Order: sequence, then C-alpha cells, then structure tokens
Amino acid sequence: MSHRSARRVRRLPLAVIALTAVAAMAVPSALGSAAGAATTTLCGFQAARVGGGSYVVQNNEWNSGAPECVTTDGNADFAVASSSISNATGGSPGGYPSIYQGCHWGNCSSGGLAAKPVQASDLGTVKVTTSWSTSQTGSGVYDVAYDIWFNQAPTTTGQPDCLELMVWLNHNGRVRPFGSEVLAKVRIGGRSYSVWEGTQSSWNTVSYAMTTGTTSVRNLDIGQLAQDAIRRGYMPGSCWLIDVEAGFELWQGGAGLATTSFSVTVHGDAAR
Repeated sequence: MSHRSARRVRRLPLAVIALTAVAAMAVPSALGSAAGAATTTLCGFQAARVGGGSYVVQNNEWNSGAPECVTTDGNADFAVASSSISNATGGSPGGYPSIYQGCHWGNCSSGGLAAKPVQASDLGTVKVTTSWSTSQTGSGVYDVAYDIWFNQAPTTTGQPDCLELMVWLNHNGRVRPFGSEVLAKVRIGGRSYSVWEGTQSSWNTVSYAMTTGTTSVRNLDIGQLAQDAIRRGYMPGSCWLIDVEAGFELWQGGAGLATTSFSVTVHGDAAR
C-alpha cells in the first residue's frame, strides 16, 4: 500500500460514561446502559452498555476537539451520526468510535472476556471468534479495524502492556497501519493479509491488513492471528486477551459509517 504513515498513540481512558449526550461532562462511577429501541447519543469520551450489557459502545474521541457523535439503539450496533474531525493523514486519527467486549482501561462489559480473559497460549483450545458487519462510505478518511488488546496480567485499569493486535478490514483515503510492513501477503484462516509491526512506548502493535477490503467478517478466529504473532516473536504466549474492539479510526469526517452487528464468542469456556 502506498499510504503515508499514521503514527498511533494509546487510547486515552474514557473521561465520561453516560446514557445520552450531555453539554456539561460529569464522571459517573459506572457504565450506563442504552436500552431497547430508544436512541442514545454519545459524544466526546462517552460510552454505554448495549446488547443487555454484553458489549459497550464507546465514542472515544481521543485526539480531536471537533464535534463528533455516535448513536446506538441499545443493540450491538452504532452509527457515526456526525463528525467534523479533520486530522492530517500523516499523524494520529482523531478518534475511534467502536464497540467492544472485555475491559477498556477498567471499563468493562459483562460476562465473556470481561469475566474470563483468555491466555494467548490457550487460544487453540479456548477458541475466541468474532463477527462484524459494517456500512461504509466513499467519503472521509478512515479505517475499518479491530483493536484487540493483550496484557501481561489478566486485568488492568490502564494501558495494556503486551500487544495491540489490529485487523484492518478496509480503509478509505491515504492511511496505513502503524509501523512498517514486514510481510506483503500471508494467508491465515483462509484470508490474505499484509502484516505491519511497530513498537509503541510500552507495547507492540501488529496489524493484519486484509489485502482485499471487505465490509464484514464472520467467525474470525482471533487465536489464529495471535498464534501468528507469537510465532513471529511479537508477544509471548503468557499474555492475556482482555478486550476485543471493533470500529473506525477517523482522520477526516466519517459520518455515515456504521456497525450493523457485532459479536464475540468464547468457545469452550465451560471447560475452563
């Protein structure tokens, strides 16, 4: 890919977790819930539990002060309702509106990975799969990417310190994964990827960018990608999978992007 480098830094902790958009930010002690058919609007650093609490939608605008908001109907979905983000494509994105299962800087969904993180070395027997469907636009500059976090301990309330494993489904505009391309084409789980790697301040980032862009994946096996990263020496098998996020890194615009469905399934959990 002939795109300019995009330097990425850590996701900042969510400063606000609320049910609806608010003018004056406050810091409640727990995640709110977006219920039923009611539409919840999240702006800035706001999040809400969805899907009965199994997932969390987070706006996570961490590198821009421009107006940008998402909406969700309380199911495992969200849409970028508006975005005035306008960051240079050679730098970091302005935000990462996303949905996740697990724990993001101590803010956790219920059950699943939040209750029982999985050690990377166990991902062959305790399979973790994810499905994600999106609606994408032909305007704006963005990627469509999983952000999957591994930590040296089973839990953390701050920056995960082992591996950030990204999976790029697609992108629009001149952006590319963090670091340098180390492999132009590799097949994993029946899909073709280019592999990118770079070192952050206290963790590595490895990105698997699909060589043919797509709007959705079904039953993506996270363990197959993790085992490839382990074989390449990017993380030890002792690290723990604590969080699976899926969303859009926004450099410019992004209104109209949407996650129409999302799921993470931990198979073999009862045997643990």
